[in-house]
Amino acid sequence: MMNMKAAAVELEAAKRDTSVRIADFAAWMASEQRRIYTLCLRMLRNDHDADSATQDAFLKAFRTLARSPEMVIEEPAKWLTRIAVNTCLDQLRSRRWQFWKRRPSAAEETAVLERAPANDRSAEDLLAARDLGRRLGTALEKLSPRQRAVFVLRHEDGKSLVEIGELLNLDVGTVKGHMARALKKLREELRDLYGC
Repeated sequence: MMNMKAAAVELEAAKRDTSVRIADFAAWMASEQRRIYTLCLRMLRNDHDADSATQDAFLKAFRTLARSPEMVIEEPAKWLTRIAVNTCLDQLRSRRWQFWKRRPSAAEETAVLERAPANDRSAEDLLAARDLGRRLGTALEKLSPRQRAVFVLRHEDGKSLVEIGELLNLDVGTVKGHMARALKKLREELRDLYGC
């Protein structure tokens, strides 16, 4: 009889703890929003799509917390990153039918250049950097969604192969395989930069 009462008290405490997490969701979202948006932007290569994916990721997280009040999330940042990556992968798969690729508008290019740190580069340096960024973006779009996710998480987000495997629910060997194929495709696409 005592065990049932103790279990009921623990369950009620867990529900209160979760409701606090839901109540604090707005503050948590504000603290994570920039990181998640940047990750989505790197994967989707489009400001509008990244904004949409960020909102979808937070909405999915909120709904999961509201639907499962007994759920305990030990590593919230990692959990949210996984939701965001999967949301981006879904968006990439859903637009695979498109046979054209959208070129960034002049306003988007200007916004990117304005965000870049100013260190008195010459006009030639800026032009070369913009061209390199555009070529890398085009090359990334040619990767499969999974290869792009692995590449972005590793080289732009600084995740280890083990962390990427956990986030994407893949073996480390599979992550290595996706990384190797991504690097091979990128090298082929950008081979003239290597003087080959």
